[in-house]
Formats: sequence, structure tokens, C-alpha cells
Amino acid sequence: MDRTLLIGLDGAPFRLLDSLVQQGVMPFLGELAQRSARVNLRSTPHPLTPPAWTSIITGRSPGNHGIFDFIWAEQRDAQHYFTLHNFRDIRAETVWSIAGRHRRTATTLNFPLMAPPPRIRGHVVPGFVSWKYLRLNVHPRELWEELKRIPNFDVKQLAWDFEQEKKAEQGVPAEEYEQWVDFHIARERQWFEIARYLMRERPCDLTAVLFDGWDKILHMGYRFVDLESFPEPHTDYDRRIRGRCLEYFAALDGFLRELVKLHGDEGRVFVLSDHGFGPSSFVFRCNTWLAEQGYLFWQDLDSLEGAARRGAEKVADGHFVLLDWDRTTAYARTVTSNGIFIRVADRPGEPGVQRDSYEAFREELVRKLLEIRHPETGQPIVKDVLLKEEVFPGQHNGQAPDLTLVMSDHGFISVKNKQPTVLIRPSIEGTHYPDGIFLASGPGIQRGKRLSDLSVLDVTPCLLYSLGLPLPSDLEGRLPEEAFEPSFLASRPVAFGPATVDPEKGEQSLEDSGLLEEDEEEAIYQRLKSLGYME
Repeated sequence: MDRTLLIGLDGAPFRLLDSLVQQGVMPFLGELAQRSARVNLRSTPHPLTPPAWTSIITGRSPGNHGIFDFIWAEQRDAQHYFTLHNFRDIRAETVWSIAGRHRRTATTLNFPLMAPPPRIRGHVVPGFVSWKYLRLNVHPRELWEELKRIPNFDVKQLAWDFEQEKKAEQGVPAEEYEQWVDFHIARERQWFEIARYLMRERPCDLTAVLFDGWDKILHMGYRFVDLESFPEPHTDYDRRIRGRCLEYFAALDGFLRELVKLHGDEGRVFVLSDHGFGPSSFVFRCNTWLAEQGYLFWQDLDSLEGAARRGAEKVADGHFVLLDWDRTTAYARTVTSNGIFIRVADRPGEPGVQRDSYEAFREELVRKLLEIRHPETGQPIVKDVLLKEEVFPGQHNGQAPDLTLVMSDHGFISVKNKQPTVLIRPSIEGTHYPDGIFLASGPGIQRGKRLSDLSVLDVTPCLLYSLGLPLPSDLEGRLPEEAFEPSFLASRPVAFGPATVDPEKGEQSLEDSGLLEEDEEEAIYQRLKSLGYME
């Protein structure tokens, strides 16, 4: 009765889900939604995959789990270093570990930042890993040989192809749209086959599988999926691409039907997304604007020589390592964070804003950002500016951007050093919106119940309660008791237990145990750095 299935649909919004159900494309999800408790799931303050999924599996906010973006960066001795986040950067205990400490087993498939894999009581096949190195990041190690025997197993389809992933943010050429959709149908099938195999042969108390093609399809082809954004008049090409996109959603619906059927009526099912999706019509080149305002300066690349020149030529125009750090006081680090970092001088004479001037400097920035107007409509392009101490409280607040921009169309900023400052997109593109989906069904859950909005922080309490476990005292989310039948709550009162444990004690990773060779670890990092989420 306590067996629990978590299905993640990266970037799924109810508006498109309901439309696909009404069109007959996803009938199973429609059936499931009718017998489920249903609610909008509010994402992290900036709705982005790494912080949002990390909040979902820890019940902690970014300020406490330490993940704000795809990358981690710091300055040491006037040098700037950056790399992509991995499991070792998560500074909060995961639901997999909490379950294991209570002798429950868990399977986690395709979740971000799960490499090097934690040594949980169960199975880990991580996402965000190149196919060349996936075998090194499966737990337990012997599971890899079993996976290879699954009919039609293809690691190149299963794992990330980083050249393909670059296209999600950089734009897929029109002639490759159909290939892009086909690639993700095949990839979702691979994850489905692994989930089905493990549910049959190595069943766990908690099975969690993330299907992320929804996000990739919508980044590329939002205007083909959303009827309100579908271009008119429709060309034969438009209709063909829309049809191919719908094939993806229909195939995914079939995979979900099989997994829920295999899970059985005795277990509970949670279907949710880390954020939603919607249309974006313009791009704000944040670093260009900061330079125009006198806050940011670029290096004179012609003056660089030797290794410095070669290093500059390896990164894209607009990369933050190309800034003139002696003169820059504010800069945007990445496309994905929508964040502006303010450089603060700790001692007189150091570059940056003097600490006693920080508040006034920040207020000036906020005021100017809110005054920026759309070149065609004259409306503000920045909807809100979030302050780090207000939206990212916690022990890791120092890693958060000083300011996080919420664009009027929720689009990602650009960090490129290009004109114009505000670029009107030639066609609608998809971007992350704050509200994802949450569906819960099974024993003890109210059928067809509509709830008030939940937070991604509330998912871990739901999963632990579903497993019959006490809720750690330091979780930031709450258990939505209104989703459960009153008689079920009475028969199983909510129990609270001690705080979560230090992740270094609760979830030793394979790398920490010495199972990865140094050169293998370095190779993984080099492949991860090729991710296309940075301009």
C-alpha cells in the first residue's frame, strides 16, 4: 500500500496538458487527472531545472540546498573559476537518502545532479551525463550489465548527446525539427524501458523517473504545440512539424499508461513538473545594457597574448570570463540564472562597489531595470526584480545572484555583447513559466480534488508520508493534508522526526568512496562543460 511512483515531466504546464488531453493526444493523462488530486505546483523563485528538481527531492529551498543554476563559480586571487554542478554540490539530504535511513528502497532515473551517484539503498541511473561516461555513474555498478541486456538498449539514445542539447537553447535549424522530435521520442522510450525493467525485476518502495523531452520539445517547438501561438496561415511544413510534436506527446502518454498499470492500484502515483512553459517574444541582452549604463566593461582582447588570448578565443562572445574585472561593478553570469551579480569591495582600493554603498547601488540598479521599455509596445520588459535575501534565504545565500530578473514574458536573458539591447524574436519561442503540475492518485488520496497552489518544497513531505515515514523537522515544505481522505489521515496521523542529516554522512557518492579514477572524473567534467545552456 505504501509503494510510491513519482513521474517527473520536465516543464509540463496544465494549460498545454489540458489542451493535449482535449485533442485526444494524451488520453491516459486525462484519465489519470480525473481521478487525481490536482494543483498548480509553484517552482523555485527562478524556475530553472537544477534548483527546482533539487528542491523537489530535498524539500529545501536553493538558499539551503545550494543549487541556483547549472554552474558553480567563484573568484580566487583575481581569477574566476566555474564548472557545472553535480551531486556533491547538493548541500541537503535527498528523499532517496531519507528513505534509505528508514530501510526503504528507492530507484531514481534521469534526475539532474545525480552524478557521481549517491550510494543509496536502491538504484541510480542519472541524467545530465554523456553516454561515454554513463556506465561509470550507475549505482550499483553491476546494474550496468543488466541494463545492457534490455532489448533495444541504446546508451547513445538514453544519455545526453551534448551536441543535440546545445540546440535546446541555441535554436534548432528548421530542417532538423523532425529529427529533434524523433530523437526525444527514442530517448523517452529508453528511460521507459529501464523503468519498466527495474519495476519488474528490482522493485523498490519508491520509484522515480524523469521524462525531460517535454522541456526540450517546447524550447524548440512551443509555437507548434500551443494552438494560441501556432503561426497562421499554417504551411504544410508547420502542420507536419506540429504533427510530429504531437507524436512525441502521444508516445509519452503510452509510456506513462504502462508504468502506472505496472505500478498497480495498490500504490500511490505522483505526476509533477519542476516548472511550466509559455511563450517568449523578446530577448533582453542584460550585459549589453549594463555596459551602456557604465556598470560593466569588457577586456580589450587585442591586448591579450599567449595563454590568455587562447583562453579568450575558446569561450563565446559575452562570456563572463572576458570581463574587465578592475572596472566592472555588476554583470550577468549566465543565460539560465537571469541573475545579476554585484561585485563588492571588501577593502578600500579593491575593485567593486564599496560595502557601505551596496544598498544604494542595488536600489539604483533595480529602479533602472524596472524603467526599461519594450521598443515596440513601450511597456516595461522587467516584471520584477528579486532580492537575494528575500527569495534565497539560507546558509548558501552567498552563492545566489544579488538580483534575479523576472521578465514580462518570463524569458531567459542573454549575456552576449551584442546590439540591439532588446531583440524582438522573429517567432514565438518557449520559455520556463513559474507554475508546473501536480497530480496525486491512489489509496488515501481524494479523487478529483482541486487544491490551492503547492510549492515544489511540498513534494518531499508528500513522498515521505506516502511511504509511511516521519517528516524531518527541518523540511521547509508542508504536507498538503487536504489532498488526502480524512479517514486516511485519521488512520495514519502525520508524524514528525529528527532533522535531516548532513549529506556527506547520509549519501556518500561513488566518487567519494574512491570508485572513480581521477582521469575519469576529469573527463566527465569536460563533457559536462560542453552543455549548451551557456551562451
